[in-house]
Amino acid sequence: MTKEFIWPRIHKYEENFERSIIDSVYGYIFQYYGIEEIEQLTKEQISQIEEFKSELNEYSVLQIGFSDLLMHCEDL
Repeated sequence: MTKEFIWPRIHKYEENFERSIIDSVYGYIFQYYGIEEIEQLTKEQISQIEEFKSELNEYSVLQIGFSDLLMHCEDL
């Protein structure tokens, strides 16, 4: 009998990877535009980010970070 493969608490690994990707996207955008908070982004900058995201490969791991940031921009 073969032993079943399991990965306990895999969701924690996924959450950590997701948080790392989101932090990287936010960090790069903040540095690129010289800002400290999302609220400081202008409508033009948000449009530039949306355009960049739309040109990314749909399977890019960075999609989750850009999606998170743009979702926060919608709330502004």
